[in-house]
Amino acid sequence: MTGEPDALKATLRAKMHRVRAAIPEWERRRRGDAIRERLLGLPEMRSAATVLVFASFGSEVPTRDLASDLHAAGKRLLLPYLAGAEMEVAEVAPGESLVPSTYGPPEPSRRDPVDPAEIDAVVAPGLAFDRRGSRLGYGGGAYDRYLARLPPETLLVGIGFREQVVDEVPTRRGDVRVHVVVTDREVIDARRG
Repeated sequence: MTGEPDALKATLRAKMHRVRAAIPEWERRRRGDAIRERLLGLPEMRSAATVLVFASFGSEVPTRDLASDLHAAGKRLLLPYLAGAEMEVAEVAPGESLVPSTYGPPEPSRRDPVDPAEIDAVVAPGLAFDRRGSRLGYGGGAYDRYLARLPPETLLVGIGFREQVVDEVPTRRGDVRVHVVVTDREVIDARRG
């Protein structure tokens, strides 16, 4: 891709919003089940004790059943919330209610920040991913800034529908790549080059 990263990101962001929204809701649920199965099958996910997941909204891969499965497997589940312009994460107990946010996804009602060093795996949202692990977020940068705070051994997984894997995601300094991308069609291990 040629051009300024911010302009390229904005163009790709608009396109991927349309692409993802074009997938019917019933199809997103069905394909979300396939993503969840692949994700939970990763050895690193099976061995992770503390997992950060996002609360899906809109046309994102649904994560409610994933959160339930992680709780059922005895894992400590964390969800993100915004504290000003910065992202923090808090533990969410089984059955605990979430509160609406002004920017889209629901957030934990209890906001006791968890030390990033305690997180074994992260399931990150994105509008697009490439096979190198580059991730296109929503444009605020809060997720990337948070991911940069994690220990290097923390597994970073991006999840999306197959249409969200593109040839190249434009990047700039500060963007954090995920190690693995899981779609309804495949598992892409970006650590293998």
